[in-house]
Amino acid sequence: MHALVVFFDAEADAKVRDLWRRVGATFERPPHLTYAVAGTIGPKVRAELREDLSRLWLPDLWLHTLGTFSATENVLHLGAVVDSELLAVHSAIHDVLAGRVKNPSAYYLPGTWVPHCTLLHGTTDEETVRAFAALHPVEPIRAKVREMAVVDTQTGGIDPLRKASTAPR
Repeated sequence: MHALVVFFDAEADAKVRDLWRRVGATFERPPHLTYAVAGTIGPKVRAELREDLSRLWLPDLWLHTLGTFSATENVLHLGAVVDSELLAVHSAIHDVLAGRVKNPSAYYLPGTWVPHCTLLHGTTDEETVRAFAALHPVEPIRAKVREMAVVDTQTGGIDPLRKASTAPR
């Protein structure tokens, strides 16, 4: 699987990692927000994304809402404030991906996407409740985008598509 993600600036990264420590979470990849997931995001699509992203402003994220998902496994997350800029970037990304990637995940498509940073996953109901209580109330985190990349979720490989230093002003 490939995921299109944004990684955060050092300050936001450290704050999320502190939340992870408080609930005993460990992750292989740095804190991030996922815009899309698909079986494959191939080289041609990545090139198009690089081109389109060079013209887009990547907005800062406000990670504000402590919440949970309970689908196949429990997830504790910090939800991002959804505004028009965030939705515009998400829509532009999915315009490029539409019909060009294999097996897109429905959870990340426009209309179903819940932008968030995972704090804990795969825990029992009781562990999730304890972790929620340990973090509540959570201080909002302003996360500046440091980089957007495609992550291979099997190998951990990261293919940067855009660094913040190349963002239009």
